[in-house]
Amino acid sequence: METVNIHDAKTHLSRLVDRAAKGEPFIIAKAGKPLVKVVPLDAPMAHERRRIGFLEGKISVPEDFNEMGREEIDQLFNGDR
Repeated sequence: METVNIHDAKTHLSRLVDRAAKGEPFIIAKAGKPLVKVVPLDAPMAHERRRIGFLEGKISVPEDFNEMGREEIDQLFNGDR
């Protein structure tokens, strides 16, 4: 991801915004320190990324989940010994 100093961002704002709108986000920095990240509006916001628990009660994980297919997987990786 490109980092642009604040002076260059002001000088080339239209071009940078067009690129960000097309999916090329960039960071604006001041004195080399990143300040903000510019992303298109259709990109998910940080607080919208995960909805924990939205499938609660709708799916279940079998008790033997970690053991399911172990013999087949072992056979595929190790073959006959």
